[in-house]
Amino acid sequence: MATIFSKIISGEIPCYKIAETNDYLAFLDINPVKKGHVLVIPKREIDYYFDLDDELFIGLNLFTKLVADAIKKAIPCKKVGVAVVGLEVPHAHVHLIPIDSVNDIYFSGPRLSIAPEELDIIAQKIREKLQV
Repeated sequence: MATIFSKIISGEIPCYKIAETNDYLAFLDINPVKKGHVLVIPKREIDYYFDLDDELFIGLNLFTKLVADAIKKAIPCKKVGVAVVGLEVPHAHVHLIPIDSVNDIYFSGPRLSIAPEELDIIAQKIREKLQV
């Protein structure tokens, strides 16, 4: 069954794209924990992160590193936190979240509501810092 991420990959659902290759896609979370919260996914629909074959796993992590570097340069923060939870959508994905404290990665708290115009600006800022 196609997940919401598969529908984003196919273009059926729009996204605020940060970066894309033949195998991976990075886009803004539209209900972020913090501004600049990005989701990074393999395009192949695999539910569990640790079920990715070695090549896809390594490639996803290298792609994630490039995106995290761009986030760090574009969004004021101490670090970019990484979380792999995998329960909310049955499609392997990595959360990249700009953080200043460990409390900034709190998935059970309220999510931000950001206007589409601001999401466009955030996505553009991150894309401008990509080194691909």
